Amino acid sequence: MLDLVHEWLLRPNFIVFVTLFLWGLYIMVVHTNLVKKLIGLYILQTSVIFFLVAFSSKEGATVPVIRPDSMPVDAVEYANPLPHALTVTAIVVQVATLGVSLALVSAAYRKYRSLDENEVLQRAE
Repeated sequence: MLDLVHEWLLRPNFIVFVTLFLWGLYIMVVHTNLVKKLIGLYILQTSVIFFLVAFSSKEGATVPVIRPDSMPVDAVEYANPLPHALTVTAIVVQVATLGVSLALVSAAYRKYRSLDENEVLQRAE
């Protein structure tokens, strides 16, 4: 157990990612205001993106572009481009999710005149 704590202390960014993730999840679960729930969702998604960016880097690696005149390729020297492509995809999904969610919250507010989840559910029944 002490080894695990020691490993976590060597990577403080991991603690920050987990803290942001749990904070966003807490905001989504506890608050009844729909806009605050969206803020929690945004924080949660951002923590996942930060996690992907931080742990996909490799020290001393170069871009995976092979020139025709180069020698045989050693895969250890190159960075894996897949996590970076997934990060860009996650950012696009995050922006799209936030935009659609804000539009839905705006429509719910116009119809029910409240941003409180419980009031909207009561008025919808």
